[in-house]
Amino acid sequence: AFGPTITSFVQPEPVPSPPDFVLWSFFNTMFCNPFCLGFIALIFSIKARDRKIARDPAAAGDYGRTAKHLNVAALCLGIVFTIVCIVLLVMH
Repeated sequence: AFGPTITSFVQPEPVPSPPDFVLWSFFNTMFCNPFCLGFIALIFSIKARDRKIARDPAAAGDYGRTAKHLNVAALCLGIVFTIVCIVLLVMH
């Protein structure tokens, strides 16, 4: 009358996790922040992380790409600015 209970568990497919670049954005905010690009990148990185938690990978990917582009721009401008300052100090 009472047989073994058979249960099955189907794992959902893993949702792809786009990168959010929070650490890179935080670094740029602290050390390479020309025109506040690092801070703006940090905001987009946090938005990307929020969208990942809300299981919206499309929006997380969009915010993550924007943060990546802003981080690249901030890092390049920060390096150029640093080199120019060093050259001006040496020439002076």
